[in-house]
Amino acid sequence: MTDTALATPVDAAAADHVAGSAHPVSVARGYRFELVKLVSQWRIRLLVLVCWLAPALFVAAVSRQSTLPSDTLFGRWMHATGWAGPLVVLGFSGSWALPLLTSVVTGDVFAVEDRFGTWRHLLVAVRSPRRIFAAKALSGLTLIVLLVVGLACSSVVGGLLAVGNRPLVGFDGHLLAPSDAAGQVLLAWACVLAPTLALAAIALLGSIALGRSPMGLLLPAFVALAMQLAQLLPLPVAVRLALPGYAFISWNGLFTSPSQLDPLLISIGVSLLWAVVATALAYALFVRRDFTNASYDGAGRRAVAFGVLPLAGLLAVTVGGVAVATPSTGSGIDRDKVQRSAATAFAHLYRMQTDELNRPAVTEAQLRVSAACDKGDGQTDDTGPGNDWRCVISWHLPGVQVAGQAIYQLDISANGRYVADGDGPKEVNGYFLVHTSHGDAPNPLWQFDGGVELLSSSPKG
Repeated sequence: MTDTALATPVDAAAADHVAGSAHPVSVARGYRFELVKLVSQWRIRLLVLVCWLAPALFVAAVSRQSTLPSDTLFGRWMHATGWAGPLVVLGFSGSWALPLLTSVVTGDVFAVEDRFGTWRHLLVAVRSPRRIFAAKALSGLTLIVLLVVGLACSSVVGGLLAVGNRPLVGFDGHLLAPSDAAGQVLLAWACVLAPTLALAAIALLGSIALGRSPMGLLLPAFVALAMQLAQLLPLPVAVRLALPGYAFISWNGLFTSPSQLDPLLISIGVSLLWAVVATALAYALFVRRDFTNASYDGAGRRAVAFGVLPLAGLLAVTVGGVAVATPSTGSGIDRDKVQRSAATAFAHLYRMQTDELNRPAVTEAQLRVSAACDKGDGQTDDTGPGNDWRCVISWHLPGVQVAGQAIYQLDISANGRYVADGDGPKEVNGYFLVHTSHGDAPNPLWQFDGGVELLSSSPKG
């Protein structure tokens, strides 16, 4: 008994010395460890390989085809310039690829420890839940940025090698020099990092709140799908811009003259706000969890308190903030805006067609293009989206007394993008191909894309 009593203080002192000399692992070391864990997974390696190779092969293959994805923004110009391909890939990535990438990378970064029951080992090694959270979040962020950069670089290289470094026709029909196109394309890819980070933060929150449940892995994809469906509805502009995924759409404002930056900047700010709030909620939920319970399977009621309700409140706050900061709370689409947009795009493209056909040069000031548009043949109000818009576009040529006229049928989506389909005369927009000095080329006025600036206000008469 005496020996035991004498030994106990010595053992306690030794244990205290060991505990006092043990320090939590630094965030940098934990970050490297988590990054190696992610990259060692075969599915992550496959994603990196696909993101750095598949876009180049896709753009090169499609650019060589006779049929182009003309229903995709900038798809009709993939034969004309190598800078159109990266924008086509960007449109697809914002809708499908990037939400799925965030699901696979960050949607499983915490849940994987629950499935394998390795939290105790990780806590013994790192000794700090806060550092574990920081290391995992930073490693997931690094990998997502790497994948986005791979998509951008691969699609650019594929387009330039397949088609070449040529001018790009902008969203409103104006021509961008190759250097300008390069800068805008790279800037557009940089802008979509904001909504991607918002989805990644939501994925972190789902991975922590739902534990080993597969719903945590699928949560970012479901959120992205819900936002896509919402963008198809005739929502007020304030609600549309308050959704964290709107920056996946608003980057097309970079390709107008002048650039439509207000919707883009608002949507980026909203996305970053969602990323910060969702990450903070994930952190608060993580440091409060019970790591001693091996059967832990999600936060239960706390998932609602720390996840669903705060994000719903954030949506209400952003909707209110955008509604106060912007002049439009309706659809943002009216007759005056449609007429200005259609006339501007037609004027740019008419000059392009003039150059292709070697006609006498004409300026837009000389053309004096105007448009008269109505919706539903005058049977409905000339506001809102729909495929029943009709525009009669008029222009003037120097030395010609009679004004030229062309008819277009417009299909305007709820986000303001439209496709104008020519309906005569045949000399202007009646044929898909025009005969140029270099051979047959797509007629730029046969069908063209355009957009209504939702936040702009119609001029008062």
